[in-house]
Amino acid sequence: MAKLFEPLQLGKLNLKNRIVMAPMCMYAVHKEDGVLTPFHEAHYASRAIGGASLIILEASAVSPEGRITDQDLGIYSDQQTDKLKTLVRVLHELGSKAGIQLAHAGRKAEDAEDLVAPSALAYSAQYHTPNALTAEGIEKIIQDFKNSAARAQEAGFDVIQVHAAHGYLINQFISPLTNQRTDEYGPQTLENRFRLLKEVLLAVKSVFQGSVWVRFSASDYDENSTTLEEFDQMNQWLETLSVDAVDVSTGGLLPKRPDSIYPGYQTQYAKRFKERSNLFISTVGKLGDPSLANYILEDGQADLISLGRPLLRNPNWPAFAAKALHDKNYVPYNHSYGRGFNE
Repeated sequence: MAKLFEPLQLGKLNLKNRIVMAPMCMYAVHKEDGVLTPFHEAHYASRAIGGASLIILEASAVSPEGRITDQDLGIYSDQQTDKLKTLVRVLHELGSKAGIQLAHAGRKAEDAEDLVAPSALAYSAQYHTPNALTAEGIEKIIQDFKNSAARAQEAGFDVIQVHAAHGYLINQFISPLTNQRTDEYGPQTLENRFRLLKEVLLAVKSVFQGSVWVRFSASDYDENSTTLEEFDQMNQWLETLSVDAVDVSTGGLLPKRPDSIYPGYQTQYAKRFKERSNLFISTVGKLGDPSLANYILEDGQADLISLGRPLLRNPNWPAFAAKALHDKNYVPYNHSYGRGFNE
């Protein structure tokens, strides 16, 4: 059996293979109410039929003002939770575990009237300058994450991924480039910069019984931002907080891009995280070549392969990967689907 299709046990979470659907914003909530639509139901269910072991829903805001755009999903109302509960049941019936990414966009909330951030620093000239969060505002955000985690528990999700990457609110607190506070959340120490994430995780875990993950941007493509040595320390702290896994991405804090984007370009960071922590590590970034994805796992650079655009292009990517890797143990969703992969 190819490593890509080996099962994996993460605490209480049992995954049938190492293929994860990465959270990807669809910007498809045209009513702007944060509620799942028929599109979302078909979108996620088709990837479960395709064989991904874990489907992680796109960034779902913990408050209306925390949405990246007004057309994003939310998990802060009863109507949203009811729809999510139905989707989770469908994903389970189709053989996949269900995850949700909890997020607050902070200064990158494109449609919010009142932006908030650790400090009054705009993302770019095209964005409004945010208001620096007060102590009361921080407490509200922690409570919002807790309330949304309780809703995720009610809906039956197996995984919560706390979004601490891509320049959104928690990432803004972690980086000294975007955090200029003078209180206990300020950049004077790494512990201070980590404090919001720690308090969010404690709040989430107090009401959610499933597997808790974190998504980090391991590089902001600026030498003055968070260092890899600081991530080593934060990963140790995540272990003490009983976080199960880290999904390792990059970028988003600043309007900067890496010099070169190539298949597996972010896996160098996942490999480092894997070597220096006991966390399960997921890697993402142009990993649509089954041979590359399988090699990364075989070489011990990561434990999970998180796929975005490959699964957008092909919901049945796992079956094509099994064929490319000559894995005769892989079984498509049913006999009819199996016929589709016979020449």
